[in-house]
Amino acid sequence: MLPFELQIGLRYTHAKRSNHFISFISIVSMAGIALGVMALIVVLSVMNGFQEELRARILGVAAHLEISGPGDRLPDWRGVLAQAAQNKSVVSGAPYANAQGMLANGGNVRGAIIRGILPDRESQVADLARHVKLGKLDNLKPGEFGIILGGELARMLNVYPGDKVVLLTPQGNITPAGVMPRVKQFTVVGIFEAGMFEYDSGLALIHLQDAQKLLRMGDDVSGVRLKLDDLFRAPFVTRELAQSLRGDFYLTDWTQSHANFFRAVAIEKRMMFLILLLIVAVAAFNIVSTLVMAVTDKQSDIAILRTLGARPGSIMRIFIVQGAFIGVFGTLLGVASGVLLALNVETVVPMIERLFGMDLFPADVYYISQLPSKLIWSDVAIIGGISLLISLLATLYPSWAASRINPAEALRYE
Repeated sequence: MLPFELQIGLRYTHAKRSNHFISFISIVSMAGIALGVMALIVVLSVMNGFQEELRARILGVAAHLEISGPGDRLPDWRGVLAQAAQNKSVVSGAPYANAQGMLANGGNVRGAIIRGILPDRESQVADLARHVKLGKLDNLKPGEFGIILGGELARMLNVYPGDKVVLLTPQGNITPAGVMPRVKQFTVVGIFEAGMFEYDSGLALIHLQDAQKLLRMGDDVSGVRLKLDDLFRAPFVTRELAQSLRGDFYLTDWTQSHANFFRAVAIEKRMMFLILLLIVAVAAFNIVSTLVMAVTDKQSDIAILRTLGARPGSIMRIFIVQGAFIGVFGTLLGVASGVLLALNVETVVPMIERLFGMDLFPADVYYISQLPSKLIWSDVAIIGGISLLISLLATLYPSWAASRINPAEALRYE
């Protein structure tokens, strides 16, 4: 049999009241808590999706970890790669040669990072091959001086596959007229779109051997790019390799080279959590108002219960049950609707766009044309737990006030 405090508390939540305003505020409190919880779950899921999408786009071009030598020169890259491969977390590696240059096509001139790669090995450390929209990565052949440009860079130069571009590098040739920049004509053999403006507007790929000839590096490279079995262990693997590698090297992982992106997303996520939590707090204030008015409305009932032997603690528990019911029901409703919406954001957003005849994420403005969402159940548990805690705390003062009512004073005018 249920305790009488629980029975009476539940009866107060659904029994017909003479004061319908109390019932209205109770419904508003439930709706407010449900709305706050739903908004928190959906917004955090969307931000998790953005974070994962951003990470995927960055690592589609960048590697998990890079090893470079002093002066951007690494003489024995095969030996360095062999040493690094002894670490169990290292899956594969590929050499690269980096240089800055100017690309020109007629009157269009743009600066870019020129990266020399081995196409077969590059596919083992990054997903760049799947971002090549026109042509393919294997079109880079040694000695043919082909080049693959980022989509924005190709647009600014006004070139397409098959067109010629001129590359000027700052490493100059000494002539009787002075130091002249090295100039080489390349053929555009492909265009990629990584979805990151930084890469699409400022990165060009050529074959590693062509880069070595152009930069007169011999067999040297700029460094080695590594892929790990777990990208989140990159900082730990960096420290391990710093201790195990023999020689002077610079080690950089993806969390260091793109720290600002992920730090900004993490800070924004925390701030959005705190801001949206205020919705739940405001709804909790409504619970306080509801219980205060309920206590005033039920003073005679409280006095009768006290004269029948109910203790102050029992009276307090009755109104805690009433307020907790509002919080629990609102939280469960918010969690259910929030999870349902977060799992179907990709379906709901197009429906809203069709309904209002507007494009929320136009492809010509945003690289991410669809709203990403990733539901993390630990976030759902934290949001639900905090909502229940706030709701429970909101019941304490009105319930305590109810337990302090003097039966004689309450029944004097009855």
